[in-house]
Amino acid sequence: MLMRTDPFREFDRLAQQVLGSTTRPAVMPMDAYRSGDDFIVHFDLPGVDPETIDLDVERNVLNVRAERRSPAPQDAELIAAERPTGTFTRQLFLGDTLDADRVDASYEAGVLTLRIPIAEQAKPRKIQITGGTEGRRQIDR
Repeated sequence: MLMRTDPFREFDRLAQQVLGSTTRPAVMPMDAYRSGDDFIVHFDLPGVDPETIDLDVERNVLNVRAERRSPAPQDAELIAAERPTGTFTRQLFLGDTLDADRVDASYEAGVLTLRIPIAEQAKPRKIQITGGTEGRRQIDR
C-alpha cells in the first residue's frame, strides 16, 4: 500500500536535539491507515495557513510541503520561541495499488487529511470458471 523510506529521519531528529538546528526541513507527524476502499493519511500541521500547503504527485511519490510563519513581528523581542517555524516537508512513496490520480485533500483544525482510493485493479474481483460437467462456478479471489 504505502511505502515509507526515510532512513535519516531519526538521525536528523537527534542532530536537531543535540545541535539545536538541522540542515533538512522539519518533518510533520502523520498517521496512515486503510478504511474500506480508501487509504487515509493525516498530517499534523497546527498553525499552518492552508495557502502555504503544497501537494504534488510525481511518479507515485506524493510530496507535501507546508510553511509556518512566526506570528511575532520582525522587530519584536522574543522571550520564548519553542514552536517550530519554517518549512515542513514529507514524501510518501505510493504503491501501485493506490490511485495517485484521485487523491482528495482537506485541512481542518490543523490536520491535513489525504484520502487516496485503492486502484480498481487492486480490488478483489470474481472470476468465472467454465468447463467440465458441472458447468460454471464462481470463486472469490
